[in-house]
Amino acid sequence: MKRLLALLAACAMVLGLTALFGPQAAAAAGCKVDYTVTSQWQGGFQAGVKVTNLGEPVTGWTLKFTMPDAGQKLVQGWNATWSQSGSAVSAVPVDWNRTLATGASADLGMVGSFTGANPKPTAFTLNGVACTGSVDGPPPVEPPVPGTGTPVDVNGKLHVCGVHLCNQYDRPVQLRGMSTHGIQWFSKCYNAASVDALAHDWKSDLLRVAMYVQEGGYETDPAGFTSRVNGLVDMAEARGMYAMIDFHTLTPGDPNHNLDRAKTFFASVAARNADKKNVIYEIANEPNGVSWTAIKSYAEQVIPVIRAADPDAVIIVGTRGWSSLGVSDGSNESEVVNNPVRADNIMYAFHFYAASHKDSYRATLSSAASRLPLFVTEFGTVSATGGGTMDRASTTAWLDLLDQLKIGYANWTYSDANESSAAFRPGTCDGGDYSSSGVLTESGALLKSRISTPDSFPIG
Repeated sequence: MKRLLALLAACAMVLGLTALFGPQAAAAAGCKVDYTVTSQWQGGFQAGVKVTNLGEPVTGWTLKFTMPDAGQKLVQGWNATWSQSGSAVSAVPVDWNRTLATGASADLGMVGSFTGANPKPTAFTLNGVACTGSVDGPPPVEPPVPGTGTPVDVNGKLHVCGVHLCNQYDRPVQLRGMSTHGIQWFSKCYNAASVDALAHDWKSDLLRVAMYVQEGGYETDPAGFTSRVNGLVDMAEARGMYAMIDFHTLTPGDPNHNLDRAKTFFASVAARNADKKNVIYEIANEPNGVSWTAIKSYAEQVIPVIRAADPDAVIIVGTRGWSSLGVSDGSNESEVVNNPVRADNIMYAFHFYAASHKDSYRATLSSAASRLPLFVTEFGTVSATGGGTMDRASTTAWLDLLDQLKIGYANWTYSDANESSAAFRPGTCDGGDYSSSGVLTESGALLKSRISTPDSFPIG
């Protein structure tokens, strides 16, 4: 991480911040900063920094503030290029948030360390103007009006715009939800009562339907599993949730092994569900042991099959290294950025398990989010094995980051599997309660508390 920060600082010096941002930068006439510590642990913390321009539009800006305690240090930041000199911290924008219109905000984030106290930073300035919250110039623009109703009622048919998933009003949205476990093993967990609970008690936006291809899955009964997937899509639709159809390839890791099966399956479900507003297609769960070139080739053969029946649906492509954008294979997002899939209205999958995947994975996601449309189609609060102790601090850091970047997610898993990643205690799916504290694991309780907070989907 120190090497990453040093590299960022070196790049900033080589380019010259004045040369990069100075010619078009204007003094802000007024600004406001909301600084919130979103999580804190022994010796460390994560904070959200929301800067709002209350004056004339600015293109190119620098946010500065002071760390009041000598022991406070910047460790990592996102949505900007961050640096620290002594007690002074600076953040300059990345390409996609370089312009701040009147009333517009930039949501930044940082991870820091401290050895003494951890008081709130002071003396926030935007382009040299103190951020007091006062307005010197045109009044701020009113924030978007949130819609009411179910997620599908409000957002309608989704599409990709820039690096975001956007709704029918062309506004970026974040979907938060849960993934099933393998439906060949945990079919009893997915019934009217459990899907009711997910929609109404958990207030989930999304149900990811994990249909394994091997391991007793689709290849053993293509018609039966296709029917089961369609049934869960209908159940989600009836409750106003989006349904992500996950072609859950894992072993073998090369998706091309299942290319013919994928074409058959997606031709069927796309034709059947083309008129629905709530369907998202995930065409390869976790490619592993295979190159990005091979994954891209698979995607460029499967996507046209879906498009032939459903030309407007969002399609998600798995990435190298168990959908880690290559991080788990020692790479990063550059291979996708430099050689993207040749298709429109697509996103790329990113997976993490909070106890195993921490700073280097978060840094890659933060960097990639400004250049690629991403969806965390699967993540766990525990280790990559699906077991072990829940890592609350890392999970909270991840979820805060996804919220700030407006990246959607589905948690593994909405099931009563005998593993700590499961949302329910073993035996829960034999009953009818899927929401009370008595049936939730530690992971389930945390996810329910996060997912059930209001979405405030924008409609204007």
